[in-house]
This record gives sequence, structure tokens and C-alpha cells, in this order.
Amino acid sequence: MKGIFEFIEKYFFIVILLGVAISLVYPNSFKWVLSEYNGINIINLLLSIVLFTMGTTLKADDFINVIRNPKAIGVGISAQYIIMPLMAFALARAFCLDTALTAGLILVGTVPGGTASDVITFIAKGDVALSVSLTAVSTVISPLLTPIITLLLIGNQIHFNPIDMFISIVQIVIVPIMLGLILNYKFPNFCEKLKDYLPTVSSIVICLIVAGVIGANKQAILTSSTVILIVIVLQYFLSMLIGFGIGRLAGLDKKQIITVAIEIAFQNSGLSTSLAKTHFPNLSQATVPGAIYSVWQNFAGSILAYAFRKYQS
Repeated sequence: MKGIFEFIEKYFFIVILLGVAISLVYPNSFKWVLSEYNGINIINLLLSIVLFTMGTTLKADDFINVIRNPKAIGVGISAQYIIMPLMAFALARAFCLDTALTAGLILVGTVPGGTASDVITFIAKGDVALSVSLTAVSTVISPLLTPIITLLLIGNQIHFNPIDMFISIVQIVIVPIMLGLILNYKFPNFCEKLKDYLPTVSSIVICLIVAGVIGANKQAILTSSTVILIVIVLQYFLSMLIGFGIGRLAGLDKKQIITVAIEIAFQNSGLSTSLAKTHFPNLSQATVPGAIYSVWQNFAGSILAYAFRKYQS
């Protein structure tokens, strides 16, 4: 059983591509992901599971690491919440994206770093402790920064309530993480045993979210795939290159540079998709950029991780 979980974690990009293929051929297979159960959005519930698993892996040392590496943390968080949102906004303008795709792309740029960055950093032989700290800090402050930055960038184009978005992020992100932290604090040995399985659980859940969104927006994706794919690929690689550049300018070492670059490029696209569905219900295509970004970042990241290992040798 453990071998199966390790296989899924290692070849996550293949699993996610398989999910995408099934959702395109049989779009109704994952329709339930975007439905509700007793008034609860299934997609929000699934995302909360991912964040809960993240919480069970965090310890006080992950936050103490912020004090030990203030420069690296400062560089990573600044890039996360300044460069990524502005880049998303610039790309949306440059490619004249419609309102829905613009909203979705902006959300990809304003959400915190994704948990997959920690796995890719490990494969790339980067600074895993720094990666975990960056993901944790960017996630904890996201309830404040994500709604504010989104409002500043597209508030004049799209009406939404930033307070409601703040509450959503607290419910979807902060509460599950805190529950995971409490479980880890109370039962550390149990959580240590779960570490071999939780990354795979998170991977499967992300696959379900992506497949559900792509299946529901199959026609929209097929008709606008060229433009949005180009934008997503550009957003990913530009953020990676900028991460490298900023890291070098800040005088970080190679491991830290790689970590910052990966952290900036890997977004919590599941959260962006969830927020798009919840707060832009009349813009169905707003969920598309997050779904496509999730597929691309995991596929490209898995390949680039090995290139980063060469960079350090």
C-alpha cells in the first residue's frame, strides 16, 4: 500500500494528466466536485482537506525559521504578493483577456504559494525548510492580502465583496491548518506516521478539483485554449525567472534561490479556483486559469526539478 502512495506522489503529473484526459472525454465524471452537499461547496471541502494535511506537517520550527532567515523569507513573500499579482494583471491586459479569464488569472497571482512547492523543492535539492516556511507564512497572511490585492487590481471591473472573500479564506485555509497544527501538537507520533501518505492524499484531491473544473468548462477551454495556455505558460516561466533574478540580487545562496523561484511559481491554484467559483458565480470561466495553471505547474515543475539539481552540481 505504501508503495502505491509513493508511486502516485512521485508521478503526480501523470496522475493529473490522466484526470484531465478523463474529464475531457467524460466531462460529467467529476461534475460532483462543483456541486453542493447540505449547502457546503464540495470544492471548498476538498481544498480544506489539502490544507488540513498541510497543517499536520507543520511545527513551531517552521515559523521560527522565519526569524532565522528574515532576508530569504522577506524576498519570497514580497515577490509572492507584489510581483505575481502585477504580472498576472499585466499579462491579462497584454493578451486582452475577457473579464472572466482576467478575474481567474488575477486570483492565480494573488493566492499564496502551493503545497506542491515543498515536494518540488525537495526533488530539486533546494532548501526544504525555507520552502515550508514560505508556504506557511504566505498562506497564513493570505486572508488579508489576497482580497485586498484582488480588489486593488480588478475591483473597478468586477464587483465582489473582499470581506466575504476574507471570511472564505479563513474558513477554507486557516481553520483546517489550525486543526492540523493542533492534531500534530497533540499526537505528533501519529502525524509522523501519516507523513508517508498525506502528500498523496493531497495530490489526489488536487487532481479531483482540476478534473472537476476542466470537465465543467470543457467547451470554454477548447475554444480559448491557445490564448490562455500561452498566458499560463508565460506566467509560470516568468515568475520562475524573476524568482531566480531576485534571489541572485538579494545575495541568496543557490539552494535558497531555487527555493524562492519554485515558491513564487507554484501557486495554490486550487484555492484560486475555489475563490473564483464562490465569489464570481456569474463568471464561469474564471475557474479555468486556476485549473490549467495547476496542471501546468505540476507537469513543468516535475521536469524542472531535475534541471535545478544539475544547476547546483
